[in-house]
Order: sequence, then structure tokens, then C-alpha cells
Amino acid sequence: MSSQNLVALGTVTRREVMRILRIWTQTLIPPAITMTLYFLIFGGLIGSKVGKMGGLDYMEFIVPGLVMMSVIQNSYGNISSSFFGAKFGRHVEELLVSPMPHWVILAGYVAGAVLRGLMVGAIVLCIAMLFTRVHVPHPLVTLSSVLLGAIIFSLAGFVNAVYAKKFDDIAIVPTFILTPLTYLGGVFYSINLLPGWAQAATHANPIFYMVNAFRYGLLGSSDVPLWVAYALMLGFATALAALGLWLLKRGVGLRS
Repeated sequence: MSSQNLVALGTVTRREVMRILRIWTQTLIPPAITMTLYFLIFGGLIGSKVGKMGGLDYMEFIVPGLVMMSVIQNSYGNISSSFFGAKFGRHVEELLVSPMPHWVILAGYVAGAVLRGLMVGAIVLCIAMLFTRVHVPHPLVTLSSVLLGAIIFSLAGFVNAVYAKKFDDIAIVPTFILTPLTYLGGVFYSINLLPGWAQAATHANPIFYMVNAFRYGLLGSSDVPLWVAYALMLGFATALAALGLWLLKRGVGLRS
């Protein structure tokens, strides 16, 4: 990487980070409040009636899913709103005509979104520690799985922002696709509780593999083989990165 590209990458990333920190009451506090309510209602009130789930206390069981859910939603939401805002304000054209490569533009926006996802995830994990003990038996799996999840949905949010033509378009995917996939991805239950057809349908949900890889890192328990989860996550990350670069190169939805 040349020094010019490194400076450009640092500049785009720093701008994204400053945007997150400047409006921290909108980017960091609301997800923390929402997840605290999840822990109180699902973990505290409902969890006391459920008892064990997958051999674990219900409160322990839902911690990885809620952390990963917050990471996914905030990584996706950050880049989709930020990049669409750049399109709407027409200053994305300045990036496109600059000498910086397309991968630098993409990497800068993704880095900012990943950072927001990880920051919110860390806050939610700290909140979880107020309700239950978190042991982290496999720290490398924990870090790598949450990082891959954040990268995948940052790239997906970028693709959404490229194709969006109005602000309403960036809310369609989170509302009608991302939220259902998250809730049906094993956040609140073990797949072993489902009938055969529902288990098969759940195995087609990519978020299910991310949640279980992260759950293995935090709790040492998973409903799927770890190598399958990593293979799918790496495949999605590679495919979405290639798509994002191709969209930038072709100027799809970016040049008027």
C-alpha cells in the first residue's frame, strides 16, 4: 500500500469515526438502551420461566445473539445511511474523481461501520455482564466471528446505499429482510427445538451461522460445525467485497 493510499484510507475512516462520535447520542446510546430492555424482558422475566436452553442458563444463551444482533444492525445502518448521505449531498462525486482507488473508498467506509458495530457490541457485552457472567473460553473465535459479521453487513449496507434512490430505500432491507433473518437466526432459541422443516429453513439463514460461531467463542456451545460457519462468512465477505468494488468501478447509482 502506497503512502498516498494509506493517507486517503485514514482520512475516509477518520471522517466516519468522527461522524459516529459527534452524534454519539444517536449512534451508541439507543442500541444500548434497546439491548438492556431485551436483557430485562427476555433474559430476566421470560428467562426465569424458560430455565435451560441448550444446556445453558437462558440469560447466558441469549447474550451472544443479542451482541451479534447489535453489531449487525449498527454496522449495516451506519454505512447505508452515511454513504447514501454522501450520494444525496453529491460529495461522493469528489471521491470518485479523486486519484484514490475504489478499494480505498470502500475500505474507509467499511472500517467506520465496523468500528461502530464493534463499539456498540462492546457496550452491549458490558451490559450483559451486569446480568450474567461472561467467560469467553475462545477469545480468538469470539473476535474473528464478530469482526467477520460486522464486515459482511457493512458491505451489505454499502450495496444497499449504492442502489438506494431515496432515504426510504435504505430502510426497506433492514425492516423486511435483516430484522426477520436476525430474529429467526437462533438469537433467542436453540435450533434443536424446531421441527425438521424449520431447522432446514434456519440453515439457509446466514445470520444463524454468525450467531452460533460467536456463541461458541463466548460459551463454547454451537448448533453448527465451526468450520461451516467460517466458510460461509468468508464466502459472503469475499462476494460482497467484490460486488462493492464492481459497483464503484461501474458507477452504478453514483453518476448522474
